[in-house]
Amino acid sequence: MIPRRARLAPSVVLLITAILAAPAQVAAQVDTATSRLDVNGLQVILRRNTANDVVAANVYLLGGTQQLTPATQGIEAFLLQASEQGTKRFPRETVRQLTAGLGSTIIVDPSDDWTRFGFTTVRDNFDSTWAIFADRLMAPTLDSSEVELVRERMIAAFREAENNPDPMLMRLADSVAHPGHPYSFAPGGTESSLRSISLDALRNYEETQMVTSRMLLVVVGNIDRPHLESLVQRTLGQLPRGSYKWSPPRPLPKLGHALLVRDVQLPTNYLLGYYAGPSARDPDYPALRVASAVLSGRFFTEIRSRRNLTYEVEAPFLERAIGDGGVYVTTTDPNATLQVMRTEIDRLQRELIDVEGLERLTQQFITDYFLKNETNADQASFLARAQIYQGDYRAADQFVDDLRRVRPEDVRRVARQYMHDFRFVYLGKPSALSRALIDRF
Repeated sequence: MIPRRARLAPSVVLLITAILAAPAQVAAQVDTATSRLDVNGLQVILRRNTANDVVAANVYLLGGTQQLTPATQGIEAFLLQASEQGTKRFPRETVRQLTAGLGSTIIVDPSDDWTRFGFTTVRDNFDSTWAIFADRLMAPTLDSSEVELVRERMIAAFREAENNPDPMLMRLADSVAHPGHPYSFAPGGTESSLRSISLDALRNYEETQMVTSRMLLVVVGNIDRPHLESLVQRTLGQLPRGSYKWSPPRPLPKLGHALLVRDVQLPTNYLLGYYAGPSARDPDYPALRVASAVLSGRFFTEIRSRRNLTYEVEAPFLERAIGDGGVYVTTTDPNATLQVMRTEIDRLQRELIDVEGLERLTQQFITDYFLKNETNADQASFLARAQIYQGDYRAADQFVDDLRRVRPEDVRRVARQYMHDFRFVYLGKPSALSRALIDRF
């Protein structure tokens, strides 16, 4: 399951209050604190947040799984992980000691549409952390012995994830739902791909793919624009510009039903099925997001609360350039659970949800969404999604309005249009699952 956060930071409470109370005024308020600049092809978005001294800086390396082939899955994550082992200016131990001493956190987060390479620190330590961070992007040493240590560490992490039902379920579900599509690739790599990526391949990737036209930098925190611009010009702005132009991957294929069963001895059974949704620029995108939230609420009520068939159940919506929706559950009785799921999907496709009920649910969804985007780093990704998917970071200001415009008729329409041809992965006891029920999806 996707982890959930418990409460909002004060700065986010103020942000949500402003958005919900006066959506028409949000753009003017936010624009005064947010600016965009270009440094040698590197797009930079700065949101000045003076509420605290925490600063988050994320570089989004565009392309994600579109950069990959079956043999190169994980190459970008591998390169960035290896950069922790030393750079031109900072030997390995220096990188670690300085980062720890500064109290900074540098992360590598590969995903379907980009790889996020970022850090969080306090304002006083921003410049020092930036120097290490930028050098890791620009001049990693890539020593052969250190690279091998990183390779083995990543393979060990992959094996550990394969022993955890949820990560394995999600990886298999993408491969089953999108065969032949970039979204079928594992952005963090597989054991076989990580073993096959050579040192020369890493060095070539660094030389050819670390170009400013592939980079979006988003900084959220109490940093002023002239200072940030100067730092970028002296560091990442010196990289080659390149000629990269991001575009979303091709539409997801319409492939019909599918089921992959893995006989795994577990205390419960795990089931995840995806269907293909619209692109992030399609007007149906927010409507399907709301429809998924409605379905999740109904699943929780009917499957967990009333029938006690599960501890975890939802109708996930995958927020990426081409959206996916689906159903997820862990249960000892998958057949009974599937019957209830099918009933609730049918009801959503047949009946109109109550207008007042939809308004309450949308309000709750907006609050929950901002709960999951409370930190400066999360707010940076919120802006990045708008810039990458919509072509303008200011589209983030329309997020609430887009959701509020969804009507009951829209929910029913997108449920009918998209919620079919599910492609499932099942981990558990094969005899406990009816294929006839799966085929009804």
